[in-house]
Amino acid sequence: MAILHVYDRPPPGVAADWTMPQNWKAFSADEHQRWDLLYARHAEGVAPYASQAFLKGLDVLKFDSQGIPDFDILNAQLRTATGWEVVAVPGLIPDEAFFRHLSERRFPAANFLRPPEAMEYSEEPDMFHDIFGHLPMLTNPDFAEFLVKYGYAGLRASKAGASDMLARLYLYTVEFGLVIENGHLRGYGAGLLSSLSETVHALTGSDVRRIYIDLPRMMATQYHFDRFQQVYFVVESFEQLLNLTEETDFASIYKRLENQPALNPDADHPDDVRCEITC
Repeated sequence: MAILHVYDRPPPGVAADWTMPQNWKAFSADEHQRWDLLYARHAEGVAPYASQAFLKGLDVLKFDSQGIPDFDILNAQLRTATGWEVVAVPGLIPDEAFFRHLSERRFPAANFLRPPEAMEYSEEPDMFHDIFGHLPMLTNPDFAEFLVKYGYAGLRASKAGASDMLARLYLYTVEFGLVIENGHLRGYGAGLLSSLSETVHALTGSDVRRIYIDLPRMMATQYHFDRFQQVYFVVESFEQLLNLTEETDFASIYKRLENQPALNPDADHPDDVRCEITC
């Protein structure tokens, strides 16, 4: 399946800020049934591996087997929890628009569901990835605030020409991050938890490198688009992630890395601290 929903300008029916009506009533019975099947598979499958913050978020958002969630209902629950809301967008939108939404506590979610032939794996982020994978973590106050700070950092990075480096921070935390909870390793990234096979790989694979978070190291490291990651970064808490983001001088990291080649995902670094805690 190719990545089809990528835009550099708002298509017809989409506002200048890239938002659009969800138009929940337009989804077909087949799409609602497909959502229910995806949800049932993933909610049960990731439960032994997912962060308690993620699982609690599923409860807060009250996902159930009634088809694709209505964003109006989700937003009432999100606003109560952390002041966030979800907005529908046509697909992958430009960085600056994405960062601005995050800085204003709006999470852009693709307004399409993967087709039947991509049930096991979708190459492009769809509604299931965005809603099931991302929204539960936005009910956690520390993580929700981290994403706001990330949005502001992203706006500054766009002006500095450093969006690619900051994107690696997003990928290795928001998409593929691991956290220690009660002495065990758990997944919280949306890219993991919307893919059961990669969740199991990241948390149990014997050949996987798990490294304690180091922002410059993370932001220098390339990542895979088309296969499982070879390195995962571990935080000790979401408070730690928030504090690191608030306290880091990103401009100095950009300056330090701008003339250095990016690290391969399988590269070793002398300052790496391996995490030996298991799932």
